[in-house]
Amino acid sequence: MTLKVAIIGYGYWGPKLARNIQNSNNFDIKFIIDTSINNLNKAKKNFPLCQFYKDYRKLNSKKVDLVVISTPTKTHFKMANHFLNKTNVLIEKPLALKLNDVVKLEKLSLRKKKKLFVDYPFIFSGSIKYLKDIINQKKYGKLLEIESFREQAPIRNDADVVWDLGVHDISILRYLLNTNPKKIKSVKYNTIKTKKKDTAYINLEYKNNLKVFIKNSWISPLKIRLIKFKFQKAIIICDENEPIYKLKVFTKKKLSSIYKLDLPEIDLSEPLFNLINYVSKSIETNKNKIFEKKFNIDVTKVLERI
Repeated sequence: MTLKVAIIGYGYWGPKLARNIQNSNNFDIKFIIDTSINNLNKAKKNFPLCQFYKDYRKLNSKKVDLVVISTPTKTHFKMANHFLNKTNVLIEKPLALKLNDVVKLEKLSLRKKKKLFVDYPFIFSGSIKYLKDIINQKKYGKLLEIESFREQAPIRNDADVVWDLGVHDISILRYLLNTNPKKIKSVKYNTIKTKKKDTAYINLEYKNNLKVFIKNSWISPLKIRLIKFKFQKAIIICDENEPIYKLKVFTKKKLSSIYKLDLPEIDLSEPLFNLINYVSKSIETNKNKIFEKKFNIDVTKVLERI
């Protein structure tokens, strides 16, 4: 079954979603919507057979199986609320900037029996899937500590650095640990003159005394996407910027100071493509395993507290 798709927003992230949707055999992009003529002109070059609108309200929701929303965060709730009445929705992170809005969308999704997906790309990466298996199997003993550094990204005016970059860390943690932290401490500030806070230092404490430190910053000369997992018997470094060896596993004997390095084989498929495949399978089977257990609500609760 080929699912008909409408994409709303063809600016920064929309084309990336469109490319992965196009590369899937399960979807057919029928409509592209953007308020910008320049963006629509770009879309017409790549998808000349689509229909194009400037106003999302002109789209007949009954004509599509999935609406993909890639617009400024402040528009997310209004648009998702509009389309969930009649069709399934995939929306760029974060889902909304208020917990109450997220709860309303989740309830609407259940009431209308429509699927609601959020584009947290890293939880669909091969490296995070590998780590989830390692944690569940307790292959290297107890997980003691996590450190995450996520630096450099376009400065935004509609959400601060936590809702922009921190949402990746919080969604990854919720996916890996299947729970929310017990304690949260954070410091947010501006290193340059921006409308929203551009840097955040976050300390989280989970059950079993697991400590997590997160640094998020838009302001950096280097793009950093690095997470360090410290286990009783190993340290695993996850670097999503690495093209092939995204995971490095370091082990050593108790009395030795020399580490042994292992490079595990992982799925190197683009996380966005894995997400798109997950969406198609979920719609086909009428199941949404990742998002149906209050995943979005839990992520938003932590972001609000931070």
